[in-house]
Amino acid sequence: MAKFLNSSGTTYHLEELIKNASDRLIIISPYLKLNDRIKELLEDRNRLKIDIRIVYGKNDLQPEEINWLKNLTFIRTSFCKNLHAKCYLNENECIITSLNLYEFSQVNNNEMGVLINRNDDAKLYADTYDEAQRIIRISDEVRMSLEKITTADNANNAAHKTENAVAPSESKVVAGDKPNYSKLTTSKLAQELGVKTQELKDKLVAAGYLEEKEGELVLTDAGSAAGGVSKRGKFGDFCLWDSGMVV
Repeated sequence: MAKFLNSSGTTYHLEELIKNASDRLIIISPYLKLNDRIKELLEDRNRLKIDIRIVYGKNDLQPEEINWLKNLTFIRTSFCKNLHAKCYLNENECIITSLNLYEFSQVNNNEMGVLINRNDDAKLYADTYDEAQRIIRISDEVRMSLEKITTADNANNAAHKTENAVAPSESKVVAGDKPNYSKLTTSKLAQELGVKTQELKDKLVAAGYLEEKEGELVLTDAGSAAGGVSKRGKFGDFCLWDSGMVV
């Protein structure tokens, strides 16, 4: 029967679930920020050519996560809009929990979950696996292709005047800290990701997030679904994106 897990139990059994995966591994978590221990376990499973699927729901991946993930051949990553489920499965066990695969959650939060064993609860495991597969099917697979470039290249980035500032209504400031923008212009996002502005625009077009109309790049429905917002400024229309979004 299912076993109750507290915070420490959830973290322990999650590590064991990843470590013991011998055929497949499914990780579903809205937030994806991996600590060194989880990265080490996933790298080991990747070396053994285990099929790994990661589904996340927030466009907040940092360049470090992007560059790390794209070097792991057997990990496929998908984005699922409106994802709130947290579920982790291998071929024998699954964990349904409040725990995001996010470094802060594993250290500071009070979590609860249940551990389901396939041999003991075959129907419950099968239902959970089927739902995980459904989430994978409705998610969009993301190809990790953005790479860092040199500081000299960054210095050569040129952007439209409108793209040099973040709309005040789209930003938030934490007292005593530097501004933390929840939305960035295309040029600011390019700086954050370490790519040229034009290179990022080309990738956004290739991904279907932007399209050219009458000589201007405009936001598509797919771009809106990915978190993009179209704004009109003094010098014309421009787009805002979630910080750390993946293209």
